[in-house]
Amino acid sequence: MQFDLPDDQRTRDIVGVLLSLPEGSVVTYGGVAAAAGYPKQSRLVGRILSLYSDSLDMPWWRVVNVQGRLVPGNESEQTRLLKAEGVELVNGRVRITD
Repeated sequence: MQFDLPDDQRTRDIVGVLLSLPEGSVVTYGGVAAAAGYPKQSRLVGRILSLYSDSLDMPWWRVVNVQGRLVPGNESEQTRLLKAEGVELVNGRVRITD
């Protein structure tokens, strides 16, 4: 599917990091932002995921909050996808390594 991102370098940089997340990995919103070169822009990462994850087939389930909590409202789907990749969850959270 062809999809054009906004003409915004931050968005393109963050999407690049999101698309490169390897299977079985988990990272925080802040970790994605820092890897893209925009520390302290974790909310922007969440916004980009909410807007583009479906159209760009981004692995949204590999991104959690700083405490390892899953996406509110999508916990069961995120749990299923993470477990399918071999990610271990304890009490509904994942261990953060970034």
